[in-house]
Amino acid sequence: MVSLPHQDPHSLPSPPCLCCRKQKDQFDNLEKHTQWGIDVLEKYIKFVKERTEIELSYAKQLRNLSKKYQPKKNSKEEEEYRYTSTRAFVATLNEMNDYAGQHEVISENMTSLITGELSRYVQELKQERKSHFHDGRKAQQHIETCWKQLEASKRRFERDCKEADRAQQYFEKMDADINVTKADVEKARQQAQLRHQMAEDSKAEYSSTLQKFNSEQHDHYYTHIPNIFQKIQEMEERRIVRIGESMKTFAEVDRQVIPIIGKCLDEITKAAESVDHKNDSQLVIEAYKSGFEPPGDVDFEDFTQPMKRTISESSLSNSRGDGRSEPKFGSKSKGKLWPFIKKNKSPKQQKEPLSHRFNEFMTSKPKIHCFRSLKRGLSLKLGAGPEDFSNLPPEQRRKKLQQKVDELNRDIQKEMDQRDALTKMKDVYIKNPQMGDAASVDQRLAELGQNIEKLRLEVQKFEGWLAEVEGRLPARTEQPRRQSGLYEAQNPSAVNSCAQDRESSPDGSYTEEQSQETGMKVPATDFDDEFDDEEPLPTIGTCKALYTFEGQNEGTISVAEGEMLYVIEEDKGDGWTRIRRNEDEEGYVPTSYVEVYLDKNAKGAMTYI
Repeated sequence: MVSLPHQDPHSLPSPPCLCCRKQKDQFDNLEKHTQWGIDVLEKYIKFVKERTEIELSYAKQLRNLSKKYQPKKNSKEEEEYRYTSTRAFVATLNEMNDYAGQHEVISENMTSLITGELSRYVQELKQERKSHFHDGRKAQQHIETCWKQLEASKRRFERDCKEADRAQQYFEKMDADINVTKADVEKARQQAQLRHQMAEDSKAEYSSTLQKFNSEQHDHYYTHIPNIFQKIQEMEERRIVRIGESMKTFAEVDRQVIPIIGKCLDEITKAAESVDHKNDSQLVIEAYKSGFEPPGDVDFEDFTQPMKRTISESSLSNSRGDGRSEPKFGSKSKGKLWPFIKKNKSPKQQKEPLSHRFNEFMTSKPKIHCFRSLKRGLSLKLGAGPEDFSNLPPEQRRKKLQQKVDELNRDIQKEMDQRDALTKMKDVYIKNPQMGDAASVDQRLAELGQNIEKLRLEVQKFEGWLAEVEGRLPARTEQPRRQSGLYEAQNPSAVNSCAQDRESSPDGSYTEEQSQETGMKVPATDFDDEFDDEEPLPTIGTCKALYTFEGQNEGTISVAEGEMLYVIEEDKGDGWTRIRRNEDEEGYVPTSYVEVYLDKNAKGAMTYI
């Protein structure tokens, strides 16, 4: 008879199902904790991302603020920035622009070094965490499977033992019964032996399964699970270290730009220290000084003398007016009046209409005045500025006249540049008739010649007025007046006709003495000497070659289809455009071969597309 092996209940291990349940609880706890760690990391990434957005927004607002208060080009504000205080303000705006750039650097570095790196690390961390818990669940399922196999082997062994015991009892009962045949007894004996063999096989299988389970269980609890827990622990520690390093980088990114920000602030301080109140005051004085001299002492008028009293304004003339020639029309004194004192008018003059005064003037002293002076005075009365700026104080007038002369000289230079370009084009046409008709540019050359002559006369006129203000004639040896030498030589009487006496305006502003010069004769000089060294023409736009052009003739340039070049002179109506490839390569190409994009800011630019 086969019996179950006796086992001490205290020697058996605790039920594996309970251990697996506890182990599963630990895995759940670890899974929750590691997920919480990933959530913290993602929260920190979101924090840094919002910080970068704030830095970008702050930098953008600083740049817009700096741009808003920058001086506008070609505006009145631009003139105000010649003072040291306003220049310091401009320097502050520029430094604030650089300051904004450093905040952009902070945003870029935080995005690349923290947000980008941590985002990639989070993805890797999620994959690693998933792999570790997958291994843990797999090990847990394996030990549970081994336990189920052990339980099945144990139940089969127990069942076979009970069946063998019942077969043995049945055989003994049949063998003791005298009424049972020998064949039935033999059959019962064979059945009992079979059951006994099956019980022995089940016992051997159960023993083998038990040994295998114990080995698997030992490896599970002492090798596999500890390794998995160790990997999870290392993963979590790396996450903690990584977030600490990111926080350190967060501070270092700010610390790296501190020296540059400090430099910006130092430049602002330096600009503030450069403010010079004395210099600014001197600039104001230079800008608004009138050139008037203080009035002389007021003469005593003795009303006790039995003589006819006359209204005299000689007391308002300056000390330099004594001993000079007789005053001109519209003025009872030949000197300049102090700007804050107006001439007294008799009641008759105050009530008398302007037309009557004009008629009286035209009939009284017609020989010493010209209609131009009267017209200039009337224009002042009506509020229009005279061409010679005679309504301004002497110093301001001198500056305005000098600016006008410089502007006219620039216009002359521009017209001469166009004339030279057309002359070169005409030479090209003469040498290569197939490129164009040389006679087609003659009309334009004639127009340019007339324009240049008109501008020269204008320069001559304004330089005459300027010389009158400065109290001298333009000398040939002086560099700023070099171009005017030819004008006076060609038209010696033009200056005299324009340099009229400056009468006091009808509102009594001030009076200038008449120029005693009767003519200006200055030796003529070659006007073209000023333009011997011709500077390269500035670019006025760009163009794209639509077709390939082989520039085989002199003055032309070869271009390839699709090539981008600079435009330095637009088409003047002759079908050719002057372009430049680099500093040494420039020439003409047919206008129909290129698509021109002129700069809208270029003066006189036109669009052909």
